[in-house]
Order: sequence, then structure tokens, then C-alpha cells
Amino acid sequence: MLKRNVSLKDFSNYKIGGNAAYFLEVSSKNDLIKGIKQFRGENPNGKIFILGGATNILIRDEGIDGLAIHNNILGIERNGDNLTAGSMESMVNVNRKAIEESLSGLEWSGGLPGSIGGAVRGNAGAFGGEMKDSVSKVESVDLTTLEEKIRDNVHCEFGYRTSIFKTQGTPEFIISVTVSLTLGDKKQIKQATLEKIEYRKAKHPLEYPSAGSVFKNVSLSQIPQQLKEQWKEHIKNDPFPVIPAAVIIALAGLSGIRSGDALLSEKHTNFIVNLGNAKATDVKAVIEIIKKTVREKFGIQLEEEIIYL
Repeated sequence: MLKRNVSLKDFSNYKIGGNAAYFLEVSSKNDLIKGIKQFRGENPNGKIFILGGATNILIRDEGIDGLAIHNNILGIERNGDNLTAGSMESMVNVNRKAIEESLSGLEWSGGLPGSIGGAVRGNAGAFGGEMKDSVSKVESVDLTTLEEKIRDNVHCEFGYRTSIFKTQGTPEFIISVTVSLTLGDKKQIKQATLEKIEYRKAKHPLEYPSAGSVFKNVSLSQIPQQLKEQWKEHIKNDPFPVIPAAVIIALAGLSGIRSGDALLSEKHTNFIVNLGNAKATDVKAVIEIIKKTVREKFGIQLEEEIIYL
């Protein structure tokens, strides 16, 4: 059912954001198509925004003048060595199912926040793995034409923290994701997954609302030559050689900077956390300070991983 003037703050992992002029919660492909038709009947040219787990989204304080769709498409099924999940299923639940079924291939994503649909859209990655390594099929709906589409891995056009769902001009709503895994030892799969979860707990400021890593890691090819030798101990594969954004930000001496209740975490310097009452403008102010300082000190242009809505 189409709703009006709904606060988005509680739908954001950041706990930040104004109201949406229109709001739609969908639990199926039919819900989505029906709701968009209703919205288009009232607003033929209105903008549409998608909220999944909203773990990497910053919603502006003034809200959005359009339709916000909150995804609630759930369910996970096994077919052979494949798992097919509704796009709003959390990566936590997908990992749990993979362990239960003794299926290997997603251990790297242990503790990854957000939904599997969002992870596909941004080709989430960590510990040397990425979504592109496992995705075999994605079902989606074109929000302009309402055409249903099915893509294999190649046609998802995965890149570093991106995919066709992020780069193309026409917005699409991911309905389901199928990942191809490998039968393995349940105990080993569980152990490898738990190791990643414990690492995140130890290294990330999970006690505060945030949008996870704010900036993409920086390819070694983009690091000025004079700094490559100085920073060689910080090089890691992600999945190609990079210098982590957190390292660069820390070396710039920015740890702990703050605007309002938006704080650059000292625990992980690629996280800007909400101490309680941060506004989107506060987060953006911290982001701009970081980008400006890193550019002036090191000649490096940081690129945001989070999405502005």
C-alpha cells in the first residue's frame, strides 16, 4: 500500500534522514509492480528510490520528494549447490544457510552488513572475496518499463564495488539473487565464517550507527610514486593491490575529527559514526574535511563508497 510523508530515519542504518513524500513496502515482485503503477498514476515523472538494508546509504535531512521503496522480499532456497535468496535477505542469514547446507564460497562475507541485493549492486567485497565470485543469476525489474529481467554473472558487469545495477542510467529493483557454491566441510565453513565475524567485531565500531566504510580503498596505481615505497607495508589485495582508505585517513592525522554528532571513528578511520543526533549535513562535513585534507597532503582523491540519497 502506498503511504505518504513517511520518516526514513528508522529505515536507515545511520538513523539519519528526513521524510519521503511517498513510501512503499514490498514483499514480492507483484507488490512492487502494483505499487509503482499506483505511484505513476499520481506522479508520472516522480523519482523512485530503493531502500534495502540501507547499510551504505546517507539520506539527506530534508528527505526525498518522490517514492521510497522499502524492500522486504525474503526467503532462501537450495537447489543443488546453489542458493537463491530474496533480495532483502541479510548476508548474515545467507551465510547461516550456507553453513547449514555445508556450502562453501561465501566465508569471506561473514559479518557483512546489509542485504544480498545491496551486496550484489555494490559488488561487496572483503578479505579477498567479492560477490562477483559467486553470483550466477540475478532477477530484477526495470522501474521505468516494469520489464522483468534475468542476468547471468557476465551480464551483471561487475567491477570494483559496482555492477550494472549501479552504473546504468535506468534504475532496476533486484528481486532475487542466486549464488553458486561448492559442497564442503560444515565445520571448516563455519569456522572460516566466524573468523570474519569476530574480526569485524574487533576492528569495526559496531556499537554506533554508521554506513560502514565511507570510502573505497585506493588502487596502488593511483598512489603517487613517492608514497608507494613509504607505504609498501600497508599494501593489501582487495582483490587487486590497494592502500586501504582507513590507513590513508589515519596517516593524514584525521582520526577523531567531528562535526555535530558525526565522528570519524578512532577504532576504524573509514567509519563515520552517529553518536546519537547526527544530521546528514554533519556526516557530509566530515567527509569533505577528509577528502580535502587527503588531497592536499597526499595528492590522492578519495572516492565515496556510500550512496547519497
